[in-house]
Amino acid sequence: MFDTLDARKRQARKVVTRLRKTYPVAECALHHESPFQLLAATILSAQCTDERVNSVTPTLFSKFPDPESLAAATQAQVEEIVKPLGFFRAKATNLRGMAQALVDRHDGVLPQSLDELVKLPGVGRKTANVVLGTAFGIPSGVVVDTHVRRISNLLGLTESQNPEIIERDLVAILPKKEWIDYSHRMIHHGRQICIARRPKCLECPMLKICPRVGLAPLES
Repeated sequence: MFDTLDARKRQARKVVTRLRKTYPVAECALHHESPFQLLAATILSAQCTDERVNSVTPTLFSKFPDPESLAAATQAQVEEIVKPLGFFRAKATNLRGMAQALVDRHDGVLPQSLDELVKLPGVGRKTANVVLGTAFGIPSGVVVDTHVRRISNLLGLTESQNPEIIERDLVAILPKKEWIDYSHRMIHHGRQICIARRPKCLECPMLKICPRVGLAPLES
């Protein structure tokens, strides 16, 4: 679709401009009041919607607002709270392990380093990118969730379905100052306009620049 790096960069600039105009406020959808809470919420968001995560985190954070209190919690206590989210045993284990590691290795303070964050239980590159970008304003990479993956393909910015390859593709064509907000805005766009099962193409601010890769032609 876009055969050269320069062509993809031009397309990326057009996409960024329209995203910024359509969603001027780029905010993380996960509710949190501290970097630690954002990390916990992001761990819980694996294979789960942000809305469902936001429904349980107020209870979790009221009981365990910091790494020290969460590290001291029992497995059963945490499982009971996160049970509605699915995979609750693994998520509870990861939360407690992450909190204990923060206490043991970092005096309860989140490190602002990708290499250090991904050493924490339950924390992969995507989760680390979320925390560094949203909590600390550090553009360590581009967060690739299901919305970012799907819509970036539709727009011709990548041809891969592999999140790691997609991130490399996006990092190569997006201005670094846009790495953080691009993902937030794409997620908003995927929920409001470019909905997976029923995309509102005729209402989409991207329509004129979107090759709609993989979609049937629009009826005239």
